[in-house]
Amino acid sequence: MELNLAGKVALVVASSQGLGKAIASELAKEGTHVMLTSRNEDKLQQVKEELNSLGEGKISYFSCDITKPDEIQALLQKTNQELGKIDILVNNAGGPPGGTFEKFIDEDWQNAFELNLLSYVRLIRAALPDLKKEGGRIINIASSSIKTPIPGLILSNTFRLGVVGLAKSLAEELAPYNILVNTVAPGRIATDRVAFLDQMKADNQGKTRDEIEEASKKSIPLGRYGNPEEFAKVVAFLASDASSFVTGTSLLVDGGMVKAI
Repeated sequence: MELNLAGKVALVVASSQGLGKAIASELAKEGTHVMLTSRNEDKLQQVKEELNSLGEGKISYFSCDITKPDEIQALLQKTNQELGKIDILVNNAGGPPGGTFEKFIDEDWQNAFELNLLSYVRLIRAALPDLKKEGGRIINIASSSIKTPIPGLILSNTFRLGVVGLAKSLAEELAPYNILVNTVAPGRIATDRVAFLDQMKADNQGKTRDEIEEASKKSIPLGRYGNPEEFAKVVAFLASDASSFVTGTSLLVDGGMVKAI
């Protein structure tokens, strides 16, 4: 299958580690020019060096706090200066803290809103002038909680669904510009975030993390956690010309874990 990603420009948010890094790596292998971004400049530099050897695309980075509108504008300007017009926007952000409803105050809710929903709105708004020129892709990374709530993650459960509503609405609004908008939801992918959540659950239940992980694997028909590269390949497909008739969809990458239809 020809993806035709070589020479395209992708802005991949939260790409210094985890799923974001895996997505940036997969796009780089296809010859895509990639702008990396996160708050950790040292990690960004390391990832840039790793990705430079993967393909013919140019790799750049810019440190950015995506909860700050002025830094988002600076990120978009830097991307245009370094790489040119944005063709692919991959929205991504670290998950909010775990906990139950009574644990959180207004500040927690506001912080989660700004990180996990409003940042996506702002990044799309900033990238839209570029995307409207010749069409493009907006891919929003969410969570399997868009299909079934995850106990102890009420902040994530709430705002990830907002991402789906945003994507479904924009898919219709932006279709005349040939801008395709989709949501990709990871299940249990072997990242530091999942390890942290497993440890939190283990601490709450008085078990080891290995015990929690083994129990989780039993709920997954494929019997294992996914690896970040498997998730990234799905995102690369949606970023490519091969997905030219796919928009407004929410795609689970979870090994069959979620049973909701």
